[in-house]
Amino acid sequence: MTFLTMRNAGISAVAAFAIVACGEASTEANAESPKPTETPKAEESTDAAPTFDAVSGIYVTDPTHRYITFSYLHQGLSRPMLRWREWEGTLDWNAENPTESSVDVTIDATSIDSGVDVFDGHLNGDKFFNTAEYPEITFVSTDVKSTGATTGEITGDLTMMGVTKPVTLDVVYNTSAFDERNNVYKIGFSGTTQIKRSDFGLGLYVPYVGDEVDIQIETEFNMAAE
Repeated sequence: MTFLTMRNAGISAVAAFAIVACGEASTEANAESPKPTETPKAEESTDAAPTFDAVSGIYVTDPTHRYITFSYLHQGLSRPMLRWREWEGTLDWNAENPTESSVDVTIDATSIDSGVDVFDGHLNGDKFFNTAEYPEITFVSTDVKSTGATTGEITGDLTMMGVTKPVTLDVVYNTSAFDERNNVYKIGFSGTTQIKRSDFGLGLYVPYVGDEVDIQIETEFNMAAE
């Protein structure tokens, strides 16, 4: 599931401004002639070439700044918010050509957290995620596409409950930077997607409980500087 285009993914737009045209003239000429009209500023370009403060290399998720949450419609009444507490990802980042980047993620399925202990027990049971038999959920990217200066799509294989299906994430590249204090390069992404839980053998109570599941990912990746 994570994720994750890019990345890309998942890029600062350069704003272009027109130079105000001012012609030199004598004091006398200026007095007799109207002042030249100021040239209007050009609109910001949405297609400007991106720049990155994070160099190419292998990045790993920052365990203190990474979140996978999901929600679904419960009996038409509310949208519960759940998450997995434990997961890790690796980003092979190509700063020169982000579409050549890749990402893979492994989630500890047993770490599901609904905020209700009894419900967590049910979710780990054989009627739902059956984590005794399927303790991990994985996502491995297969393709990355650019959709804008700071946006992209990451398509990959999501494996859950022994079922593998292609999933596409809409990813926003937030920013990247070099952290001098910790001597690491950092890069951050946001990602969203929607899946049908019944596609992965999790269709219990559909349609009484919604089949569509909205997934949101917020993550920072780090790479130590040499």
